[in-house]
Amino acid sequence: MMKGSYQIEEADESIYGMGTTSVAGGVHFSFASEGETAELLLYKNGALEAKIPFPERGRIGNVWRMTVLGNFQGLEYAYAVDGREIPDLYGRQFTGRERWGSLEQLERQIRTPVIEEEEPFDWEDDKLPQIPYEACVIYHIHPRGFTKHASSGVERRRRGTFAGIGDKIPYLKELGITTLEMMPPVEFEELMTPSQRDESSFTPERSPGKLNYWGYTRGYSFAPKASYCSGEAKEPVREFKHLVKCLHKEGLELVIELYFDGREAPAYVLDAVRFWAQEYHVDGVRLVGYAPLKLLGEDPYLSRLKLFARSWEGVNPGTCRHLAEYNEGFLTDMRRFLKGDEGQLDHVAFHSRRNPANIGVVNFMANTNGFTMMDMVSFDSKHNEDNGEGNRDGTDYNQSWNCGTEGPSRGKKVLQLRRKQLRNAVLLLFLSQGTPLLMAGDEFGRTKKGNNNSYCQDNEISWINWGLRSTNSDLFEFVKYVIGFRREHPVFHMDREPSLLDYRSVGLPDVSYHGEKAWYPQFEKSSRQLGILYCGRYGRKADGSEDNYFYVAYNMHWEPHEFALPNLPKKLSWHMAFNTDEDAINGIYPAGSEKRLEHQRQVAVMGRSIVVLIGKEAEERKERYIKAIKPGSA
Repeated sequence: MMKGSYQIEEADESIYGMGTTSVAGGVHFSFASEGETAELLLYKNGALEAKIPFPERGRIGNVWRMTVLGNFQGLEYAYAVDGREIPDLYGRQFTGRERWGSLEQLERQIRTPVIEEEEPFDWEDDKLPQIPYEACVIYHIHPRGFTKHASSGVERRRRGTFAGIGDKIPYLKELGITTLEMMPPVEFEELMTPSQRDESSFTPERSPGKLNYWGYTRGYSFAPKASYCSGEAKEPVREFKHLVKCLHKEGLELVIELYFDGREAPAYVLDAVRFWAQEYHVDGVRLVGYAPLKLLGEDPYLSRLKLFARSWEGVNPGTCRHLAEYNEGFLTDMRRFLKGDEGQLDHVAFHSRRNPANIGVVNFMANTNGFTMMDMVSFDSKHNEDNGEGNRDGTDYNQSWNCGTEGPSRGKKVLQLRRKQLRNAVLLLFLSQGTPLLMAGDEFGRTKKGNNNSYCQDNEISWINWGLRSTNSDLFEFVKYVIGFRREHPVFHMDREPSLLDYRSVGLPDVSYHGEKAWYPQFEKSSRQLGILYCGRYGRKADGSEDNYFYVAYNMHWEPHEFALPNLPKKLSWHMAFNTDEDAINGIYPAGSEKRLEHQRQVAVMGRSIVVLIGKEAEERKERYIKAIKPGSA
């Protein structure tokens, strides 16, 4: 059947997928709707060029299908259901929303180019790094806010874009990041407009900077967001693929977040996740909102794709260990412990070792919802007044402590205590088993001024201020050093959960708990002290050698406590690797310069402090040994 310059063919029965599929001489269109009639609308330069009805004979259930032959160069399409224009939910790119937060664009329909790319993207020899969970360090970013601030060092036209993220790859590698987690990169409507039951017209209003900044809303799950794209041409598909390829070339992974509100068909969610894995080579997807987890978690196509969710209970994880739990309980319990709440030691012991064999566990001290790590030690209460909701939005349970002064302070003791608490928080995170996640900017003291629900703040509250890297250079250097320390010592990131047993018969369990008296942990409600011994013989370094022995003494009481130390094997002695109380040295005794303890049987840990000891040969003992075996030595 001819319709103008287009020929309508019978639907190709071999094409099962939704959306558009290129065929010889044309395009196959397929979409789902419960309407009585359906039409394909073709536009050129914003003007309607053709309106082609879907034949009833091509309909299967609520899926409308047809193949159209013709020249689609420069055309965009949408569908009409019972006369009302709608975008294609399977659209792979959209026009009409190229400018972020533009009120003028609200009056424009969003449409999809029929031909999305002039030339196929050259992936070259792209390969997924496939980094195991125990070796991952995740860094959580917003695709716009990561580089939007003028201090980012990114060229102006690339700020707040996928290209701008690529410019920061050297920084990510310097910090020690392996895996980037990106908030929703898909097309969504950032302008928050009132819901009108009768669909009457209204005049959109918004205060400067107030939008749906996060993107946790129903969107178009197959299309990269056009306003996150740099340049005038706006090629989001190509720009996003280029970012992924650049990350992979540097050995970095990309996990994207996809939000679903529960109203989507399970098949749509499955198609979307598969699509990003196949078309964009992403390394993983974090499922936010409501998704059919059993369907996704047991899908054979996704069996090697990292999938994050709050829980995988009732899902068979398979053999590839690709599923991971987003562990919000870690944040709650570790923050309570950090600020000195009683009754937390059971939780700390549990979280410090939790690392199931069949799924990963992603731990964090801060995330999108709630305070940043700096605000966690600077505010007791939320300050969300700028959100325009009377400070009623956002959680009231931040598990935070302001160290004596609410908000910014010039007090020397307050600032010193905050620095120490941040060092404590970093060690709590990175010395725990599982996979650590760091929110972008927390490594140099990012603050959102006490706002714990910045979903609508597209401004300096949410953007990363890179100037803080020099302002809080001590914190940045501490975080970077701890990430490297964790990487070098496998006892802190084992590939399985410690058993608390000596299953290799080496004389010590893999991990053991202690109190102020060695081998006698104090799990009483009033206790805030815990010692953890890591046996180095249960960890293998990259060169195959055994790891060191470590003893980590946590004291979140506000008074000092002495810990009796477990005995080490002969020739080894305890040396100080970290002491978060020592502000003058930023809490660090660098590798090779660890301080040997004068008293090997006990160590004093100051209030609200963490001490990390490493078992190693004393330098003088090593020197005597070298002289003894060296020919001709005196």
